Amino acid sequence: MPAVGNVLIVGAGTAGSALAILLARGGVAVDVAEIEPGLTTLGSGITLQGNALRVLRDLGVWDRVSAAGFAFGSLGLRAPDGSLVAELPDVRTGGPDLPAALGMNRPELAAILTAAVRAAGARIMPGTTVDTLDDTGPSVRVRLSDGATATYDLVVGADGIRSSIRGLLGIDAAPEPTGMGIWRLHTRRPKRVERTDLVYGGPCFIAGYCPTGDDTMYAYLVEKARPREVAADKAGIMRALSEGYGGVWDEIRADITDQDRINYTWFESLLVDRPWHRGRTVLIGDAAHACPPTLAQGAAQCLEDATVLAELLLAADQLGEELFDAFMDRRHERVRAVVEASVHLARWQLEPEPDADVPGLMGRIAAMVSERP
Repeated sequence: MPAVGNVLIVGAGTAGSALAILLARGGVAVDVAEIEPGLTTLGSGITLQGNALRVLRDLGVWDRVSAAGFAFGSLGLRAPDGSLVAELPDVRTGGPDLPAALGMNRPELAAILTAAVRAAGARIMPGTTVDTLDDTGPSVRVRLSDGATATYDLVVGADGIRSSIRGLLGIDAAPEPTGMGIWRLHTRRPKRVERTDLVYGGPCFIAGYCPTGDDTMYAYLVEKARPREVAADKAGIMRALSEGYGGVWDEIRADITDQDRINYTWFESLLVDRPWHRGRTVLIGDAAHACPPTLAQGAAQCLEDATVLAELLLAADQLGEELFDAFMDRRHERVRAVVEASVHLARWQLEPEPDADVPGLMGRIAAMVSERP
């Protein structure tokens, strides 16, 4: 019998949805509170590494994800003029029977996970969040934003990098900017784009693109962070930055016209010290850790949190410190390594070091995440 009979998950993003699917399939009654009324998701595209795909296969959604996304097995490095400098094989961190990486549109991934949450029998409560938590010892009594109250064996804060649950628990941790910002554009895919290509140099630290489907891709430019209020002319700024790049960027630039398809965010990092729980409320995913996308491991680490916590909850017969300690033992140092490496790669861009071993650092993380958590 699982350690918990009913669970409230706050946040219907990647981590929260994955946990809801696994627990509901295991016989746990699951409610998912999601503050957004329409279960929409921001951003243009996402790159999923093999260890993320491994969890998605465990969730039973790999066939749908594979059909919706664009898989590839190598990384291209290009000069600012678009000429190819090197083609590097990607590590298959999910195992030999899965692609090394897959790009897809974030809203499509969200839709696939939401459908799987409902199919598993979990209840989604859109437009709802938690106002108060009262841990009584054997359970947690919550007051929801719609005024309703309920009691759960466990509450899971999976509500993102600016988690309100983290605040309700009194955990003093906040995301820190790394000093870099990224412009993203969701656009059409030229047929010659069949993998992620990166350009180091030119007016930006990185200029890259990733295919997300038969006809779509996302392109991005990484530069020194500027005030977020630049949104008044997102298209003009991104188009001007792109002038420093040729090749596929000549086609991308022609599509940099619609402000609504351009997203600008800062690179940020977060790592909550262990433990991630207070009483019977625990944080997972971006609520507990987040990193700049320099290793494309953000979603993978969120998914790994969900699968480890679900495994422990479904295998135990009671919820206590031993279970939470086991969760931390399997997650905290692994996540720390990913966050620190991601931040280190960003800092090497901001402050170049002649002896920076970028391939070595990336290789060590790839080897680590190739092992199941």
